[in-house]
Amino acid sequence: MRYSIKRQIAVVFIGVFASAMSVCLIINTLFLEEYYKSNKRQTLLGLYGYLKESAVAGTIGSDQFYTEVQRICEKGNVELFIMNSSHEIIFASMGNLEAFQNVFFNYLLKDKNSQQIIRESIDPANNSEYMDMWGNLGNEYFYLMRTAVESIRESVVISNRFLIYVGFATVLVSCVLVSLITKKLTKPLKNLVYISDRMIHLDFDAKYTRTGDNEFDLLGERMNLLSETLEATISELKTANNELLKDIERKEEIDSMRQEFLSNVSHELKTPIALIQGYAEGLKECVQDDEESRDFYCDVIMDEAHKMNQLVKNLLTLNQLEFGNEVVSFERFDLTSLIRNILNSTKILAGERTVTVNFDDSREIYAWADEFKIEEVVTNYISNAFHYVSGENIIEISMLEKEDTVRVTVFNSGEPIPEEDLDKIWIKFYKVDKSRTREYGGSGIGLSIVKAIMDSYNRPCGVENYENGVAFWFEVEKARLAE
Repeated sequence: MRYSIKRQIAVVFIGVFASAMSVCLIINTLFLEEYYKSNKRQTLLGLYGYLKESAVAGTIGSDQFYTEVQRICEKGNVELFIMNSSHEIIFASMGNLEAFQNVFFNYLLKDKNSQQIIRESIDPANNSEYMDMWGNLGNEYFYLMRTAVESIRESVVISNRFLIYVGFATVLVSCVLVSLITKKLTKPLKNLVYISDRMIHLDFDAKYTRTGDNEFDLLGERMNLLSETLEATISELKTANNELLKDIERKEEIDSMRQEFLSNVSHELKTPIALIQGYAEGLKECVQDDEESRDFYCDVIMDEAHKMNQLVKNLLTLNQLEFGNEVVSFERFDLTSLIRNILNSTKILAGERTVTVNFDDSREIYAWADEFKIEEVVTNYISNAFHYVSGENIIEISMLEKEDTVRVTVFNSGEPIPEEDLDKIWIKFYKVDKSRTREYGGSGIGLSIVKAIMDSYNRPCGVENYENGVAFWFEVEKARLAE
């Protein structure tokens, strides 16, 4: 990311450190030389203070005096020369005594009455810079102190160079440390971004795993709560939105549906009622006296009564769907598992009819819908396929994933549906092959129930002919898998 927190922290840290280094370099360049000389002056004044105290106390020349002066000179890198008024040397710590004496007398010739005079000088003999301090101790003693002042400018350059080297090394080490620290800090943040991205795509299975008690963990807990709330709210909104869409269309269709319903029911019940009436009258009038004929008459009556009962049940189901008496709910369920369970219940039927059923159940595909309603759709398709399968005796169920939906297709080998009937098979009580429908007891309502269910979800369904068979399909909204 161009503006990631990790990069921003690194830039800020390096910027602050570089600024601090720049300030140090400027301060060194401007003030280090004066600070160094000030320290040298303080060293000379400190030694002068001790000499003054010793002169007042009269301890100059004692063993303790020599020991202490020698220590101060060595510690402060100071050369000291003390002489009394009789020109007797009391103390001398320098190597070249003769050259030092010449410098001493030159200073005394200039001013021998002052107690302390400090000045910077350059020794022409070695072209070295010194800081000298001379004067009298208020009595018969005179002194000269000298301390070498190194090339301050060179020291400043060396100091700055060293500071730059150390700075670069520190920046490199800091970059590694910043990278490790920010990686640890931004890891939970990246996890939260990943979870929020999945929530954008309405995938609420991802949850934040708490690892501590900091602000990120608190935010992660709130994200989990938000995810659960959003999932419940979206489910409610989908249900409410679906109901709203149905209400808009339902009012316009109610009157025509009632008339159509009465007409179709009357037509469908006419044949079984006539058969029941005819065979019942035959039994009453003893048209056939043998027991086998009576059993046949009773079987026909029971079979027709069963068909009428199944017709009424299907009509009630269809009526509830079309008139919206049931609230269509949305839930997230495993579509693959649903189809697998339906096929397991048809294994015996497939074996009896030597039908080969193919279904790839290796992929887990989830959908948003009412699981029981979709189960009824799939059951109708598969039942219809078993009734009409022929030729190669193959039934194949497949699922095709699209961007936001999944299409389920049930194919059975056999004769294609006539083109003029393709759009009519969804109509209640419409039968392409009435004799065959009568053979297995079909009422012509199954596909109407499928159409009503899919219309209640505002999702498409359809049928396609192939040279070797027929494929019925429907689509539902796809739900994302948990990762």
